[in-house]
Amino acid sequence: MSTDRRPDGTNPNTTLSDGGPDRPGGEDAPVAVVGAVETSDRVASHLHPGGSFEVEDHPVPTGREEVWRFTPIKRIRPMFEPLPTDDREGDPAAEYAVSLPEGVRQGVLVPGQAPRGTVLVPADRPAAIASAQAAEALHLVVPAETELDQPIRIGVTGRGAGRRANAHYVVEAQPHSKATVVLHHEGSAQHNGNLEVLVGDGASLTVISVQDWDDDAVHTGQHEARVGRDASYQHIAVSFGGDLVRLQSNVSYASVGGRAELLGLYFVDSGQHIEHRLFVDHNAPRSESNVDYRGALQGAGAHSVWIGDVLIRKAAEGIDTYESNRNLVLTDGCRADSVPNLEIETGEIAGAGHASTTGRFDDEQLFYLRSRGIDETEARRLVVHGFFADIIRRIGVPEVEQLLLAAVERELAVTVGTPAATA
Repeated sequence: MSTDRRPDGTNPNTTLSDGGPDRPGGEDAPVAVVGAVETSDRVASHLHPGGSFEVEDHPVPTGREEVWRFTPIKRIRPMFEPLPTDDREGDPAAEYAVSLPEGVRQGVLVPGQAPRGTVLVPADRPAAIASAQAAEALHLVVPAETELDQPIRIGVTGRGAGRRANAHYVVEAQPHSKATVVLHHEGSAQHNGNLEVLVGDGASLTVISVQDWDDDAVHTGQHEARVGRDASYQHIAVSFGGDLVRLQSNVSYASVGGRAELLGLYFVDSGQHIEHRLFVDHNAPRSESNVDYRGALQGAGAHSVWIGDVLIRKAAEGIDTYESNRNLVLTDGCRADSVPNLEIETGEIAGAGHASTTGRFDDEQLFYLRSRGIDETEARRLVVHGFFADIIRRIGVPEVEQLLLAAVERELAVTVGTPAATA
């Protein structure tokens, strides 16, 4: 879909190339190049209108709104009310544990204190409540040129069903740093969690968010990242637990050459609702994005929702994007809603595409395995593991990979059975 020249005869690469002070794209780049990043107040996505920090700017949803039509409103309704937080002294609604490798700086940010609020603007009422009621945001900074050999770990443990916990995290990966952040949720609570990520020029940051809640937990969250020039950002969302999980994972770009990869795994059980909503805002030239989410469903009333939206703005020439969602249905009575969207405002792009599939076991794969002497139970286990393996192997944190493999085994024990060696 790309072309070699613009309609006016100029080369589209001229104003986008890297170079020194005397060449296009360098320090003395023309105003048109400097302003090549479009901001959200100039063009709004049809599915992602502008946000607000004010709670009352976000009406309580009725369920008829496009962005809420898949969500069970009755089950999530408590998250719409800005009730006093249940953080009684000595008896908090959730406990937080932070483990930092050497060199990482830790602090707190109050509302309005930069960089808090410079990337994340609440997109819905729960996110606005979390922003307003989190009096102090955890602020973590990976210094420039620092490469961490161990992940930053943030543990969130809910301490009671129906108790409200609000949290806001701000993670800065300064220029040319490299780090991994693991955010792990467990226990039981009504949890509103906002994550704000700034990826500096040339930096590489991976964020892994694991939703491993108890069966009665409710979790809403907005994860918002801005990717700098020639920087890399990887966001991995893993949702296995909770009664209801609704997570937004959004990305925009601060300059040219940014790369973002959004990966996800989810396993939905009977009566469970797991919803992932993604928004990639290609607001800068030569940016890249890849989205790959995979989920399995089992049990009556299991419901997964995946909404992937990519906006390619007029300034985003030369971008490349692809989004994919695959769902594997293991039993009757499940429902998987999968809606990929592309909003394209320029034809000067390298590539854009999307795919969505929902289906049962591949009978040919089962036949092949059984023809090799593998019994049906083990064959089904292998098919499911293979379905998830491509994403699990890209996580790069051994303890998280082992956690996910064990979680898949627990889920499979419900409908497929246990491995022959442990039966």
